Amino acid sequence: MTVTREAVIEKLSTIKGPDFKDDIVSLGMVSEIFIADGKVFFSITVPAERAEELEPLREAAERAVKSIPGVTNALVALTAERQGGMGEAPRSRPQPAPRPAPQSSRPAGPAAGTIPPKAEIHGVRWIIAVASGKGGVGKSTTAVNLAIALRALGQKVGILDADIYGPSMQKLLGVKEKPVTTDGRTMQPIEAWGVKAMSMGFLVEEDTPMVWRGPMVMSALRQMLRDVEWAPLDVLVVDMPPGTGDAQLTMAQQVPLAGAVIVSTPQDLALIDARKGINMFRKVEVPILGVVENMSYFIAPDTGKRYDIFGHGGAKAEAERIGVPFLGGVPLTMDVREKSDAGTPVVAVDPDGAQARVYREIAEKVLAQLKAQAGAGGGPRIVFE
Repeated sequence: MTVTREAVIEKLSTIKGPDFKDDIVSLGMVSEIFIADGKVFFSITVPAERAEELEPLREAAERAVKSIPGVTNALVALTAERQGGMGEAPRSRPQPAPRPAPQSSRPAGPAAGTIPPKAEIHGVRWIIAVASGKGGVGKSTTAVNLAIALRALGQKVGILDADIYGPSMQKLLGVKEKPVTTDGRTMQPIEAWGVKAMSMGFLVEEDTPMVWRGPMVMSALRQMLRDVEWAPLDVLVVDMPPGTGDAQLTMAQQVPLAGAVIVSTPQDLALIDARKGINMFRKVEVPILGVVENMSYFIAPDTGKRYDIFGHGGAKAEAERIGVPFLGGVPLTMDVREKSDAGTPVVAVDPDGAQARVYREIAEKVLAQLKAQAGAGGGPRIVFE
């Protein structure tokens, strides 16, 4: 059954807006709608300060569209941008510019309030974090494809899924086997697509809830870092948990990170959270290797027409504004999503494709910075304020 734009609009007209009087279509909150192969893509414009409060609105719209006969899936995002959609979008409250992180001086020896860098992970040259200020921006997909792209550049690479509560590496890499130990303590990482990998998802069943408190989480992460036979590696990619809470900050403080890659989508709401991630790493003096704009634009598979469903260029403009490198914009494509769901990363199975080229260019920029940093000598010094 063919899904029409009119059918989607009719269904969305049943969803009440934040005022509980008018619907989200008549309020002009719905962006341009794109439909392909039974999949529906659109965003809902809301005031930035009410994003968390209005998440149920997004979920209701997504459920409503999925109930339409012929719809196989729906991708709905909240955005605070003004978009050329079906009506005049409500204005979002201007967001104050974040304070620039203070430039710290680095004395030759330890000073008051500082500690030396944490102990290195045996046999690992560089550890980089792939992080985001919020979930749902494609951070894990980016981490996997970045790791495989670094391997394609001749590096020995590992990837650690540090998201204890919501591990996804087993799905993205198509891993079904369990790790084994060599001496009853040291675990052997699983090798997939030429990359060594470790995740809590390898150790527990997929539907097992991880109801752990902070100390238990950090203990598990320390084990997966230091009780796994990673060596020899050039780069260990750490897929960080989303957000900027205690677990993320503790990881940034305890792991000798060579740098961080921040993943964001183009819309204002995601960028607000990306700034939080950048500022968190700056507070502990971890270099920002750059920003990746994921879901940067959508290319229709049937017509080749480009759609900026979630806006475009916001992450690049933000990177330029705060003075960090922009690593590249990854398009939203059916190919990346389908291959990720199938456990066949696009960089591994379609290395000459357009998406793989983007990830490879990002990997080249990251590797160049790591080598330049090594040539300059010295690593970051962690500061507690």
